[in-house]
Amino acid sequence: MNTENIFERLRNGEIISPNDPEAYRMREESFVTKKLLFQMNSTPEPDEIRNLLSQITGSEVDQSVVVFTPLYINYGKHTKIGKNVFINFDCVFLDLGGITIEDNVFIAPKVSLLSEGHPTSIEDRHSLIPKAIHLKKNAWIGAGSTILPGVTIGENAVVAAGAVVSKDVAENTMVGGIPAKFIKDINS
Repeated sequence: MNTENIFERLRNGEIISPNDPEAYRMREESFVTKKLLFQMNSTPEPDEIRNLLSQITGSEVDQSVVVFTPLYINYGKHTKIGKNVFINFDCVFLDLGGITIEDNVFIAPKVSLLSEGHPTSIEDRHSLIPKAIHLKKNAWIGAGSTILPGVTIGENAVVAAGAVVSKDVAENTMVGGIPAKFIKDINS
């Protein structure tokens, strides 16, 4: 018998059916997170923003992290944020599948990090497919970009504004477009 709760199962990549006996817990936790987000998105104080984001993520957010609110997160406990990270206005993190943001990452306005999706078949469409997103050191995610489930953005990589990234991005490269494609290598 599986003794993991639904959040552990999601973090481990298990597809969750709408009939799962614990599925209701995802909504319950989202409303807990939403209350904290309301407070976080209503304060102009950087220390209070970091404190509330620490409560949302369940881990201490370093003093070097800067978040320009509003920020929207559906769960929070599956988001890990490194040091010297900058998150600009109006970003969306769907983190049930897991989001890791390493040190020195820049996230521009209106970026969506979507670590969960749904099957395309009509019969299974209400199931949830979690796949972790990983933004490696020094990555820069351009304004209005969308990072889809299961994508890793390599160290020092740049995602051009408006890109939709459905495949891993190699380190030291720039991608852009819909779907995102290689644009150029980035020299150090």
